[in-house]
Amino acid sequence: MSLPSRAEVVVVGAGLAGLSAATRLAAAGRDVHLVDAAEHAGGRLATSRVDGFLVDRGFQVLNTGYPRVADLDLPALDLGWFWTGAVVRVDGRAHRFVDPRQHPTALPATLRTPLGGPHRLAALGAFSARAGYAPVSRLLTAPERSAAEHLRSAGVGEQALETFLRPFLAGVLLEDRLETSSRYLDLVWRSFVRGRVGLPARGMQSVGEQLAGRLPAGRVHLGTRVTAVDGRSVTTGAGTTVADAVVVATDPDTAAGLLPGLQAAAPRQVTTHLHVLPASPWQAPLIVLGAPGGQLVNTVVVSDAQPAYSPDGRALVASSTLSPTREAGVRTEIARTHDVAETDLEHLTTVTVLGAQPAATPPLQHRRPVDLGDGLFVCGDHRDTPSIQGAMASGARTARAVLRRLSRSAAPASDRGPA
Repeated sequence: MSLPSRAEVVVVGAGLAGLSAATRLAAAGRDVHLVDAAEHAGGRLATSRVDGFLVDRGFQVLNTGYPRVADLDLPALDLGWFWTGAVVRVDGRAHRFVDPRQHPTALPATLRTPLGGPHRLAALGAFSARAGYAPVSRLLTAPERSAAEHLRSAGVGEQALETFLRPFLAGVLLEDRLETSSRYLDLVWRSFVRGRVGLPARGMQSVGEQLAGRLPAGRVHLGTRVTAVDGRSVTTGAGTTVADAVVVATDPDTAAGLLPGLQAAAPRQVTTHLHVLPASPWQAPLIVLGAPGGQLVNTVVVSDAQPAYSPDGRALVASSTLSPTREAGVRTEIARTHDVAETDLEHLTTVTVLGAQPAATPPLQHRRPVDLGDGLFVCGDHRDTPSIQGAMASGARTARAVLRRLSRSAAPASDRGPA
């Protein structure tokens, strides 16, 4: 169904930011239409089937520590869970480093993980407690520096930094220099301390589809590319729709193209190689970190956490690198990391995601303006933080801003005050 010639609000972009804005506007009784060039709702959260296996667009997870995840119906997503922690390799030997709050029996092995000794583990625990439970306002006003400087000042030590923290965070931040803002690092670490990480039974795309399903019938227009916008209209190949407010909720590059002068970019990228093994080599659903000096950031048997990703009980392995890599160039490293034979690895597919997320280097530009004036709005993780949380929070902020504008426009002139 094509866009109507007239709508109260048009949201351009059906990623999590646009969906969050549109569902709030619809819940407030507004006539809102959502349009996207893609054939699915969810934006960068995309899932396909390859030989029966569920393959997300890169290794992605849903972190329940994000405050805006409360907007989702988690039971309906039927999440499968990873353990909080990781497998680290030191001198070729695998060690499980696990949050003992969820798995108390893992505490002895965790304490034996060679990350610098008890005082370094205590420093990491103190850092986690501060990030996890200090007020967010305090985290966002703390002195800002790079993530690497922040961790060193916390006293975690070089061994923990290089063996555990750098590869673990590289998979989250999509950069391994740890040049990300210390304030954003605190927010990210807070989410791991306070939440769990899981995968929906129908893939990460189902998160966006759940939100899209809350919109009235006929209000989601997929496969429709927008060519121009202003505060009063949206133009597609099928014509122009006049609106009282227009929200641009696309990826940063598309947003910058539609809104000249907007500063938005997503320089981070990631390549994920998917393999199939006859069976999982691990006893617990834990991410396995790449070794210092290697190409792998991490590798994980995703079907250990969410068995629905596999159609037949075989193990689905996702292995990520920060730079574009060929499967043949990392195959040996993947096999060695999992202690399996290379011949056991059946290559399923490789996914490279360019523009995977914006950078969050100092100074952290948190909560950028979303109201551009004259009925034009913009949202996305480039307006908040580069994460599912940032996208959804930005959409919520934008919906509130649109509702304020519509309320002012509807008020009698005598009630609006001086211009």
